[in-house]
Amino acid sequence: MAEIATLARPYAEAVFRLADAGAALPAWSSTLRTMAQVAAHPAMQECLSTYDLTAAQLRDLFLSLCPADLSAEAKNFIVLLIENDRLTLLPEIFAQFETLKNEREGVVDAEICTAFELDAAQLASLVAELEKRFKRKINPRVRLEQELIGGVRVVVGDEVIDGSVRSKLNAMAAGLLAS
Repeated sequence: MAEIATLARPYAEAVFRLADAGAALPAWSSTLRTMAQVAAHPAMQECLSTYDLTAAQLRDLFLSLCPADLSAEAKNFIVLLIENDRLTLLPEIFAQFETLKNEREGVVDAEICTAFELDAAQLASLVAELEKRFKRKINPRVRLEQELIGGVRVVVGDEVIDGSVRSKLNAMAAGLLAS
């Protein structure tokens, strides 16, 4: 895993610098998301690992699966990745690009795990509280985890805020066992 991140980093940083210089961070984010989805698709993974395609065939195949309005720079980036046998790194390149973009924009990702579906007002209130606590804009990703029983667990960077019923029950059980 660390090797993939290490290999992807220079590409992500280069694309970030290009996008930042051209004031095109949102456009490149969207483009990289699409290209990462194409590269991660099981059928594409099978083509990359099973078939002996030339660089031109692989480029044509990959670009045929991307939107037709792909910029010349994005097409050149695909060619560069293919020439260096790095096309499989696209999902990690996208992830690292998003991290750099979020840092530039003062945004931090928050994974919000909840036992029950949150309505729009509850999510907005939770995001507002998190933004106040972290003094940054929050990009929430909500995931249902019924084993939490109730409450929420929030992960922002390396900080975990666990207000779940499961966590409280575990703490009570540990306290009773220690007595």
